[in-house]
Amino acid sequence: MASLPNIVILGDYEQALRRFSDWNKLEQRANLTFHHKPLRDEPLYEAVKDADAIAIVRDRSPFNEAMIARLPKLKFLMFTGERNGTLEASALVARNIPMACSPGGPSKETTAELTWALILGASKRLIEQNKLITSGGWRDQLSVLPMLSGERLGVMGLGAIGSRVARVGAAFGMEVVTWSPRMTPERAAAENAKAVSMEELLKTSKIVTMHLVAGPGTKGLLSEDQLAFMRPDSILVNTSRSALINMSDLQKALAAGRPGQAAVDVFDIEPLPENDPLRNTPNLLVTPHLGFIAEPIFAAFAKGITETLEAWLDHKPAPHPFKPQ
Repeated sequence: MASLPNIVILGDYEQALRRFSDWNKLEQRANLTFHHKPLRDEPLYEAVKDADAIAIVRDRSPFNEAMIARLPKLKFLMFTGERNGTLEASALVARNIPMACSPGGPSKETTAELTWALILGASKRLIEQNKLITSGGWRDQLSVLPMLSGERLGVMGLGAIGSRVARVGAAFGMEVVTWSPRMTPERAAAENAKAVSMEELLKTSKIVTMHLVAGPGTKGLLSEDQLAFMRPDSILVNTSRSALINMSDLQKALAAGRPGQAAVDVFDIEPLPENDPLRNTPNLLVTPHLGFIAEPIFAAFAKGITETLEAWLDHKPAPHPFKPQ
């Protein structure tokens, strides 16, 4: 009797996948292993060295060419969402290993929600106000707060997420300006925004929020020189990708007072190391990459994984095959 195939599930930090789908069929036909802790390098290799198939939650487990070369048994790999920034897909293509992805659920909507939670949390100093209350205090000098209405909202990237953020800003009575490498006045006007240069956006916006794809033209987009343009009372928000901002330069910029605050949900290394100074940087509000952490999204992830792996075991086409550009 042939042995059962080994399937390894990676990146289930929230231990949510089993809650949102039926895994019984897979458990009867394969050896399933779930990994909840973050893995990379040798611990990652040890977890997947005998895997016939691998399923990854988002881009939490980096597979480069060297790692893939060490996995001679691998026959199939999938990930959740539409793209994976830590997978060298060309190495799988070279070995004719099929790939698949899964629907991402309403991640754009929930990321826009978190963006505004960070904007409001930072601008209204909610963390500081809560600490004041819990320590027995009441209002102090930090309680005299500015308004967002009448201020300028700078949206860098006006796609599915950026446009949602822009519409909320307009509803708050903010003037919306936008920039991206391929922005046009017509695209901006379609979202009731004004296209401006990146320098103008940084110099004049109370809120600057990042909604760009991290690619060759946008990685490290904001570093020391660009951050120095920002208003001393401005807030920089990033719920997109950490690669858009030089994070060490951001810490220095916050210390220098431009921008006045930042609110960040994404980091170069995740989970953020316990001793990382970003955990305790003044005027920096941080959250543990919550942009897509929502029940409907993990329901889509879980069902996408089980349906795809069942199709693979049945030698049927994947519901959502992934073909690198």
